[in-house]
Amino acid sequence: MPSLIFPNTRPRWLFPLIACAAVGAIVGGLAMAQDPASPWRWLHWIGKPLATVFILLLVWLTRLPVSARYRRWIATGIGFSLIGDVLLMLPADLFVPGLAAFLLGHLCFIAAFVGDSRFAARPILLLASLGYGAINLCLLWGSIGVPLRLPVIVYVIVLTGMGGQAMGRAQGFSMHGDPRVRGARLAAIGALTFMLSDSLLAWNRFHAAIPWATFWVLSTYYLALWWIACSVQSSNEATKAGAAKPLH
Repeated sequence: MPSLIFPNTRPRWLFPLIACAAVGAIVGGLAMAQDPASPWRWLHWIGKPLATVFILLLVWLTRLPVSARYRRWIATGIGFSLIGDVLLMLPADLFVPGLAAFLLGHLCFIAAFVGDSRFAARPILLLASLGYGAINLCLLWGSIGVPLRLPVIVYVIVLTGMGGQAMGRAQGFSMHGDPRVRGARLAAIGALTFMLSDSLLAWNRFHAAIPWATFWVLSTYYLALWWIACSVQSSNEATKAGAAKPLH
């Protein structure tokens, strides 16, 4: 069975570039956490967006996508994530615009996931995902400033809705023996990892500093984007299934 870390996709030469850029972003971010004026901060400024650019390039260069529509929406979602990377990295307080960019990215991922699977086809999984977001919101509510509460609520609903849809799509394909199940599972793993990354970010920002927060947040973030990007890769059988009637 193909590995989830090194899936059967091309071009493989992008992986070391993604890894190097992500490591640079994390090392630079850790240095900045200790000293904002650290000379290593340039690693963060260059590596953070560059890793996302390489992941986006991976999507566009995938030779056998499950469908052109799916690839477009995933690429657009990663593109909005890139915009969010830049906005949150700038020295100005652009948290809300950055949040909006990532929200648009998650909406694009949802659009990709509903192209071949009805929204909320597995309501229990969607409700479980939304419940996870609601619990986090309740625990952090007192620490979130009043002006940020509405944007954060909307973002959490979209983020967890994306995770719930990804899980439901993967389970539906698995139950029906659909050949697209491997890519759907990668997308679901990526979506859940994205939820974990954002949860760590939220707890670190609104509650209390998490030791090595930059490492945990960015490593899970890049893994999430990587798995979602790799879900675009398809086999011949899955490509044919992608052109078939959407799963209901």
